[in-house]
Amino acid sequence: MQIEGWARDGLSDEQISHNMGIAYCTLREWKDKFPAIAAALKKGKAPVDFEVENALLKSALGHIVKVKKPIKVKKVQMKVGEGRIETETIEYAEEEVYIPPNSTAQIFWLKNRRPEQWRDKREVKADVNSGALKNMKSIADLINDPQPDIDIEDITQDGDADE
Repeated sequence: MQIEGWARDGLSDEQISHNMGIAYCTLREWKDKFPAIAAALKKGKAPVDFEVENALLKSALGHIVKVKKPIKVKKVQMKVGEGRIETETIEYAEEEVYIPPNSTAQIFWLKNRRPEQWRDKREVKADVNSGALKNMKSIADLINDPQPDIDIEDITQDGDADE
């Protein structure tokens, strides 16, 4: 139950192993050997993961929060013989505040949820037989092995060198 509690509190496996007085690699081995330890870690982390996921989503989309703001309230009383008596108190009023979307949270969400569309480096498969790549290869060949009879304009217009 203590392992599950540490996991629920948001501690990493490294921190949990430290609290247990064992090396991190030992905890990894124990997770494989003892299903109860693996289950406790998994069960403890699930609610925290959901909370963090929901907070990230709220941050990415923007949301409204209720904030209590202090307001100074003056009370003025007129008493016969005493004159004017002023008292000040602090009262709290609830106000709704819009928290705009956080672009960093949006990027993080999209990169993790849709990596094929949002990763930084995307794989692009090029067709080696396409005309543009043939032209590039021909231009590169000319640079590496110049031939006096061929002009680069002949290659870029026709797609192949005139012979």
